Amino acid sequence: MAAAMAVELQNLRAQGIQLRAVASRSARAATDFASRHGIPSSYGAYPELAEDPGIDIVYVATPPSEHADHMMLCLQNHKAVLCEKPFTLSARQARLVIETARANKLFLMEAMWTRFLPAITDLRGLISRGTLGTINLIISGGAFVPDCPPSYYLLNAALGGGALLDAGVYLVSLSSMLLGAPSRVHAALDLGSGGVDEQDALMLEHDSGAKALLYVSMRSRRAPDMEIVGTQGRILVGAPVFKPSLLTLITHCGSQETREFVINGSGYGYQLLAAADALRNGQTECAIMPLAETLSIMETLDEARRQSGFRYPGEDTAGSAAV
Repeated sequence: MAAAMAVELQNLRAQGIQLRAVASRSARAATDFASRHGIPSSYGAYPELAEDPGIDIVYVATPPSEHADHMMLCLQNHKAVLCEKPFTLSARQARLVIETARANKLFLMEAMWTRFLPAITDLRGLISRGTLGTINLIISGGAFVPDCPPSYYLLNAALGGGALLDAGVYLVSLSSMLLGAPSRVHAALDLGSGGVDEQDALMLEHDSGAKALLYVSMRSRRAPDMEIVGTQGRILVGAPVFKPSLLTLITHCGSQETREFVINGSGYGYQLLAAADALRNGQTECAIMPLAETLSIMETLDEARRQSGFRYPGEDTAGSAAV
């Protein structure tokens, strides 16, 4: 992610965005990364970057287990933050980080890039205009088999791995965007030999009667997509649901329309431009991915893990540094 974002940031120089520095756990790794991506400064320790007075905002792309601590480090040094998903390991961590940002009047956002893509922007417009009527059902999911060693973060509980926080968060976030926070969560998570969840199924119930049926698996293969069903029709969000370029609208009369969207570059640039605009306008959060909703999503993920007895090592302590 850091490499992909570095490329995207360099492509946005004409929009007044400058990629100034990179930090890593070692000076050599930081120097090598800076050399590959044409970055002027590099640091072999994260506090050095957080203390750099020339930096306005820091993008956090460390393993999920480190997100809370690294966001706190940046916020305590008066830096705005854009943090890769999952925002934190738990809602407790998310709440602490959000409170710190608000206390210091600093911009903070979860990098849920999917929300900023053209197809999802169009989807929100269709929903807000009542194209589907009342949404009653969302069905979404996908499956993949990771090709990585057991030490890789995705399979490592100590680093915040697992299917739910890596891939399921997209589904929960999009469901939240369309239906709001659920009133009840029913979840079943299957843990693998590495101690992380490998196959998950969730049903999110809402007081309106609407339901979201979501699944994610690291044990088989299926392209991730989404179907949104309402009283006046349905919309198919084409795979991959985290980077869709196709929406198919099917009305209750049976007519069908497919909308195709061009994605500039990797697609990560849309959220970067939104964060830059927010900073220039003196905003401390972004309406497309508000902090209250980020916290609510983490609470849903927490409840799903609670029902299966899955906890991360250190999730109760990380991010606890005082302001």
